[in-house]
Amino acid sequence: MSVLGMAIAVVAACFIGLGFVAQQHAAFREPLKKILHPRLLLDLLRSRLWLAGIGSMVIGQIIFAAALNMADVTQVTPVLTTNLIFALFAAHVIYRERLGRTEWQGALLLTGGVALFLGVGLPRGGTAPGALSFRWAAGAAVLLLAALCAVGGLHRDLRVRAILLACGAGLLYGLEDTLTRSVLLRVDHGVIAALLTWQPYSLLVIGTLGLLFAQSAFDAAPLRISLPATTAAEPLTGIALSIAIFGEQVRVSTPRLALETLGLAAMVAGIIVLGRSPYLGKPGERVAASADGVTSR
Repeated sequence: MSVLGMAIAVVAACFIGLGFVAQQHAAFREPLKKILHPRLLLDLLRSRLWLAGIGSMVIGQIIFAAALNMADVTQVTPVLTTNLIFALFAAHVIYRERLGRTEWQGALLLTGGVALFLGVGLPRGGTAPGALSFRWAAGAAVLLLAALCAVGGLHRDLRVRAILLACGAGLLYGLEDTLTRSVLLRVDHGVIAALLTWQPYSLLVIGTLGLLFAQSAFDAAPLRISLPATTAAEPLTGIALSIAIFGEQVRVSTPRLALETLGLAAMVAGIIVLGRSPYLGKPGERVAASADGVTSR
């Protein structure tokens, strides 16, 4: 196990968490009618704060790529989920809002649960599928689930809608991670060969769509409501797609299965705890959604 690689992944998680805070602060100022509208991204492009958040996230992803050169994906991916902890701490310092015991318990349960599940499962191996392989049907299933998250959030309380959109963003980011791996494997055979396949262009579309979902979730609710679901959904989706598409294997034995189940239970419990936090609302924040799904500020 590469301790250095995992340490570098912690640094990457810090930059990604700080990037999420900046993005949410900028997106939260946008009108609610822009949720899931391309205009939201176009308007955010004029925000220096949002661009700084995107830059911080990109730096984090580059650092994370360096970590992948030193350690297995299964060793450093669980560490990346600590971006939620860095984001919550940054929100506490910048906005000077109270983060009570409930928030920290929920964040630790969520992040610890994901890390336990991925760390014990240790998926590995596998080969790249053909360009038109039926295995990519798993990616279509993820797109369907993301669409259901978007539809399911219509005419719902903003907190519920934010969580569903954040889940959709995590699903799309997980699919993006899988497509990225596929593109990198094809680049080994030549850049031109990679550009002649559909994966690079799908990567751009999925990445933009995931960004729209994430910023819409940030627009709908504070970070402590909108980010946890993304933090949980992305690595789990990535691992599931790696198994379905690349044929990676997950270690399964009675003790490991018990720990994996415990990790999933902790993840769900963390989301529930954060969703019921007594500190979710602050004076002046948006109230419950009206019949048409648009709320006041």
